[in-house]
Amino acid sequence: MPTLGILVLDTTFPRIPGDVGNVDTWPFPVKMRRVEGATPTRVTGPAVEQLLESFANGAQALAQDGVCGITTTCGFLAVLQPRLAERSPVPFAASSLLQVPSVQATLPHGKRVGVITFSAERLTAAHLTGAGAPPDTPCEGLSHDSLFYRMIIEGHDTIDTTQARRDVVGAGQQLISRHPEVGAIVVECANMPPYSSALREALDLPIYDPVNFVQWFYASLLPRHF
Repeated sequence: MPTLGILVLDTTFPRIPGDVGNVDTWPFPVKMRRVEGATPTRVTGPAVEQLLESFANGAQALAQDGVCGITTTCGFLAVLQPRLAERSPVPFAASSLLQVPSVQATLPHGKRVGVITFSAERLTAAHLTGAGAPPDTPCEGLSHDSLFYRMIIEGHDTIDTTQARRDVVGAGQQLISRHPEVGAIVVECANMPPYSSALREALDLPIYDPVNFVQWFYASLLPRHF
């Protein structure tokens, strides 16, 4: 079976099943490579530009190890997507945000894609444009005083999954309250897929998360036999 490469941020928090950075999330072979210095604070801010070479070099190394495609554990890397795809020897899909244009094409007239993200303040028009998404896409992030946000940004040793679920669902409910025209959700954050089912139950909308995205991406590397 083809092996998928995953460039992993330099983090210390737990990555539970369902997180893109947990090998048990995937029903196919993956090879992970940590990008030193790529902390959540740096990757979600202007300093991400200083990490372009590190991610490009990581992609080269994974390709040399035989992977057939590469993804990452942070949707904010959409801002580097065009440049990383150009330099990667194999197909490169940096961010779940790349789903936004195709999901929008499926929606009824008057409905829009909404994005749930780690931080709405940090997610800029440049990130959305890098993914081919409209820069005015409705977005909602975690509250900065939420436990889940602090776990990611501070690097806690443990994760309270019950509270994380509440934090993610709360962001989704806030998004729908502010933007009732939203007809489908794209989840940016690679740590949020464990809570996608809770989002679906609470919002009654289609949920397109990073795991969905990577499974679609990988399917092109191993087409089914009929």
